Amino acid sequence: MSDAPAKAESLAALVRPVEAGAHVVAAAFLGEVAAFALGDGDVVLAGTSSTERVALHPNAGILAAAGDGERLVTGGDDGRVVHLSSEGKAETLAETGGWIDAVALGAGGAVAWSAGKSVTARDDKGWQASLAVSSAARGLAFSPKGFQLAITKYGGATLWFPRVAAAPKELVWKGSHLDVTWSPDARFVVSTMQENALHGWRVADGAHMRMTGYPAKTRSLSWSGDGKWLASSGADAAVLWPFQSKDGPMGKAPREIGLRPARVTCVAFHPTAPVVALGYLDGCILLARLGDNSELMARPPAGDGETVTALAWSKNGRHLAFGTADGQAGVLTLPRT
Repeated sequence: MSDAPAKAESLAALVRPVEAGAHVVAAAFLGEVAAFALGDGDVVLAGTSSTERVALHPNAGILAAAGDGERLVTGGDDGRVVHLSSEGKAETLAETGGWIDAVALGAGGAVAWSAGKSVTARDDKGWQASLAVSSAARGLAFSPKGFQLAITKYGGATLWFPRVAAAPKELVWKGSHLDVTWSPDARFVVSTMQENALHGWRVADGAHMRMTGYPAKTRSLSWSGDGKWLASSGADAAVLWPFQSKDGPMGKAPREIGLRPARVTCVAFHPTAPVVALGYLDGCILLARLGDNSELMARPPAGDGETVTALAWSKNGRHLAFGTADGQAGVLTLPRT
């Protein structure tokens, strides 16, 4: 376990506050504009000189959101899936009649969403297909290497090629699986669980990877830009699992970074640098560097109710957007070097 420095240098003066006004479900970037998806159904767009509020789900709440730097897709308890482009154009992609549990974005304009046991994948031309899974689909993630979707549910994960008629591949492990992610090289699939644990599979042969020992649930995952580390929340430090070898973390111990007397609730790796942003239960945000465990404070502890619920880097890595449970938000802009 790494020991935190006695005092982290502060970057708080470089943060531009954003008044979100409601629980921040997710943060993303549309180009250089920070987008905050809110529990009241709105999205706040914070540019360098102005802030705009867009009612994507009037009289409803946003339950899930995903961004890729150029677009944002939201799913609400009104059963609607809405796409917001970097030009600010909103388009309703679906009206399901039931609330949206998860959304995901993939390469080439792909998008997916789930409502109950039904999962739909759509390409950039508007072609779409649906799949019924055995229980409520909780997590969705596109493979980084094609139009393939990982779907988590009770009992494991399903790997589905929407364009292929063959039956999807089942990755089985007892228990309720929540969020899901692919490794950047598409060799591994990792899920968070209702238990205080992660579970992983090697896609080629279905080999299992058990990642346990968390004192709380893990609900935030992030890969390093080189794909060598998977950062996770759920402890009083970020837990980083090694994926450098062909066996991933099997038989290897994780490392910990950013140890504080508060639980890590969000993690977000910088897109190119070996730096991970950490958000905590008490509202604190740190930037921690893997090489020497050095830390920079982006936001000091704020107290009860200001849990960090969202973190996102811009594609160029200069801006970090964050949001909290009580409707506070901000954008950290790093100085040019």
